[in-house]
Amino acid sequence: MKKLVVLTGAGISAESGFETFRDSGGLWEKYPVEKVATPEGWHENPDLVTDFYNGLRAQLIAAQPNDAHRILAELERQFDVTVVTQNVDDLHERAADPDDPRYQETLTRERIAVHHGERAGDGSLLRPWIVWFGEAVPNLEAAAEETASADIFVIVGSSLNVYPAAGLVRYAPADCPVYLIDPKEVHVPSHRQVHVIQDIASRGMKTLQDLLLR
Repeated sequence: MKKLVVLTGAGISAESGFETFRDSGGLWEKYPVEKVATPEGWHENPDLVTDFYNGLRAQLIAAQPNDAHRILAELERQFDVTVVTQNVDDLHERAADPDDPRYQETLTRERIAVHHGERAGDGSLLRPWIVWFGEAVPNLEAAAEETASADIFVIVGSSLNVYPAAGLVRYAPADCPVYLIDPKEVHVPSHRQVHVIQDIASRGMKTLQDLLLR
């Protein structure tokens, strides 16, 4: 079974109703990234950051995986699939995150918002369990190792502007075909050949599925 490694960005969830971050009218035009997605922003105004992510989680309640997510899941029948995602939603897999009550709490549909000043079991302020700009990326080495063993590498809905995830394509073996799915032109930080499917994620993933299963 061939190994398929897929890097996904916000574009794969756009059809599920989530705003992207860097597009025109995206979230970073409404909320300065340094205010809501950095450790410094959190320390300066944790209430603002809490409200921002409460809003994102509220969107998640109504959202459902779209055809791009479903097609990717279907490909697991024919391929050994590894998904590396830059996203903060859980649409790839509706499963609970590891939950240690001393530090973490997995929020549910019934308890989706975090209140100002709310604390974890260890006494620290509850903050979103995501990687902010300026923080180390966990499991990056594991993601690079997965990419280095890929037979096929696919990028879906990522602007490839955020490092170090954007640099994963450089770990793909020389004989590994690379596909990129995005409706806009994306600069790939590599000199290797990339097969571009310039379309939205759902249609692009269908095109890719047809190509791979020929």
